[in-house]
Amino acid sequence: MPALHDLPTPSLVLDRPRLQRNIDRMADRCAELGIWLRPHLKTPKSIDVARLLMARQARGITVSTLAEAEYFARHGLHDQFYAVPLAADKIGRIAALVRGGTTVLCVAHDADAVPAYAARAAAEGIVLPLVIDVDVDHHRSGIAAGDPAFPAMARAINAAPSLALRGIMVYAGASYDAPDTDAIAALAERIRAGGVAARDLLHREGLPCDMVSYGSSPGTFFARSLDGLSESRAGVYPFQDLFQAGLGACAVDDIALSVLTQVTGRQPALNRFFVDAGGLALSKDRSTAGHAFDAGYGLVCDEDGIPIGDLIVSAASQEIGTVTSRQGATLDMAAFPPGRRLRILPNHSCFTAAAYERYNVVDGGHEVTAVWDRVNGW
Repeated sequence: MPALHDLPTPSLVLDRPRLQRNIDRMADRCAELGIWLRPHLKTPKSIDVARLLMARQARGITVSTLAEAEYFARHGLHDQFYAVPLAADKIGRIAALVRGGTTVLCVAHDADAVPAYAARAAAEGIVLPLVIDVDVDHHRSGIAAGDPAFPAMARAINAAPSLALRGIMVYAGASYDAPDTDAIAALAERIRAGGVAARDLLHREGLPCDMVSYGSSPGTFFARSLDGLSESRAGVYPFQDLFQAGLGACAVDDIALSVLTQVTGRQPALNRFFVDAGGLALSKDRSTAGHAFDAGYGLVCDEDGIPIGDLIVSAASQEIGTVTSRQGATLDMAAFPPGRRLRILPNHSCFTAAAYERYNVVDGGHEVTAVWDRVNGW
């Protein structure tokens, strides 16, 4: 196997010891909370990572695309939750998975879509299991539990022979805007209580609600209780990233994913140098912007993955990253000759990983010990 110095740049690097540590931490946390862990594989999109995740829990997986669903089904993972609002014209692909032995829970959040779901599922000869997306924090999609359309939609799903009402899902997306861990914990409690209230409303209507699924890695870490919920769909935690570190959900040295790059040139008079990892290699996510932990487009590390002072990628065009000191310190240009290999820690590991087809796995050193493929597309 090659060493990091032999890889083309930019390349994606995955540190296996950090990955395993993150997996173990979340599995232990969910066990402490008394809920199942159904990891969201939208971040790794890799069967090799999925196998490590499955070794620490027993509940199945969450996916965000049908390409993921099909890929993981081919690798034997047949308990799946396709946890994005469903477009009816995708039911044909879902039906093919069902006929192949895969259970695919799907998501509804608009009552007007239910008749099309029922018609397409009936035409495919399947019973489609549906979970209703309940909006508790007004952060993303979903229907409010207090909306009269919520129980009406649940009744319509339950009455359709080709549909099966399985429960609800909630998402603590607003935790990413919380100022501190206490605020995240308080939000997690509001989400938990909202999910339980929605479940109880369905039960009062005589409707089934066997599943109350909760999403958010920081929300799961900092929740004081998740009583009444059935599972966590935490997703980013195997890799972590700078935004999670800024929230306090991990430390910088927990971040398992990085982008290998190299110095391509310097401008001493402007106190900056350039690398061949730009916006496409790092993503243009600026989720750390405005936080005390503002890392530009990524935190610059040496080839061992250890941050170098306060160096960040402060600007990113398509294929060029500009590295400067966050505090404006004068750079020692002799330390960054053209060709020097560096690693960049990402703001948002889901977006960064999406640009690549494989992970170059290291065991804490410079030697690549494995290459793991990932699935992209929809």
